[in-house]
Amino acid sequence: MSTSTAFAAAKAEGRSALVGYLPAGFPDLAGSIKALRVMVDAGCDVLEVGLPYSDPVMDGPTIQAAAQQALEAGFRTTDVLRTVEAVAATGVPTVVMTYWNPVCRYGVERFAKDLASAGGAGLITPDLVPDEAESWVGVADELGLDKVFLVAPSSTDERLRMTTEACRGFVYATAVMGVTGVRASSSDLAGPLVARARTVTTLPVGVGLGVSNGDQAAEVAGFADGVIVGSAFVRRLLDAGTDRAAGLASLAELTRDLADGVRRA
Repeated sequence: MSTSTAFAAAKAEGRSALVGYLPAGFPDLAGSIKALRVMVDAGCDVLEVGLPYSDPVMDGPTIQAAAQQALEAGFRTTDVLRTVEAVAATGVPTVVMTYWNPVCRYGVERFAKDLASAGGAGLITPDLVPDEAESWVGVADELGLDKVFLVAPSSTDERLRMTTEACRGFVYATAVMGVTGVRASSSDLAGPLVARARTVTTLPVGVGLGVSNGDQAAEVAGFADGVIVGSAFVRRLLDAGTDRAAGLASLAELTRDLADGVRRA
């Protein structure tokens, strides 16, 4: 199921979609599947399953710590596909967010076909630009997988147009320059970036900028089609440590707060 389905359903309800991220294999494989299902039950409309990578140059310390924990526990690329299969079975569109190197090593066509077989909706590729994505675009189009590329406040008008034209599913607007992470306030660059994107695409525009609570989610939902949350979810599980039950309860609490936020914008 394409992510566009979830965005359309949210729009029909007069609200933004809540997009939640967690790395596969964190705190372990079974734990990540359970946590993602908790996020679905508590109100996430779309799920991003991260593929842990040893050189996460665009991730902040929170997501880096989670990815490292997964890698040290023996995470393999096939584990992200197992996670997607288990979570997509809930009916919520599930995409993989990954650096490009692991996909290349696995084999682009092989990864795309295995992702489609697992019920995945597509890929978010933060370090891949459309003009270098020919191998991915071809197989994604063949299989009907979402192609989610990133735009930023620094994107020129030409780059913004080219990137959004290459997307399918939604456009990922990263409205904070720098690595990922929770922030105390939203960026004043986010609204203008979404407005610029809407002049060149009819696709939904989701915004990721460090949202960590319902009030911030409501603020972003006031101008974006989707509110993307990652580090705040990961932090709840990291803070819980070995107390898995407490971690899941905290995760559900945060998801409900964020889901309320996108509904009161």
